[in-house]
Amino acid sequence: MGGDVVHFEIPLDNVERGRKFYQEAFGWHLDVMPQMDYTMVQTTASDENGRPKNPGSINGGMCLRQDPVRAPVITIMVDDMVAAEKKIEKHGGKIVRKKTPIGDGSIGFSGYFKDSEGNIVGLFERIRK
Repeated sequence: MGGDVVHFEIPLDNVERGRKFYQEAFGWHLDVMPQMDYTMVQTTASDENGRPKNPGSINGGMCLRQDPVRAPVITIMVDDMVAAEKKIEKHGGKIVRKKTPIGDGSIGFSGYFKDSEGNIVGLFERIRK
């Protein structure tokens, strides 16, 4: 089923101000994706596939603060999002955004759930090649 934490998201009230803050305070590389209203964040050196080279490091994203991302979110990779959604609900979680293609769907799928403690957590299923 996977389970690795692979991504984070930081919601911003003022997107330009927030981008500037993180870029200047931490030197993060930002890739603005206006077609998705999203900013990819590179916090560490990455390979040609965008995967971090440094063990334990993850990259992430920034978006306008809106449901379901109202506070920082971690994202967990799963092999089969539909199966993961069923398992989450079986154990007391609630799906707040079902499996949705990322962009044109060539990257994979994302979704969000509320855990048993009320936290919003992201899900990611990579396209299998």
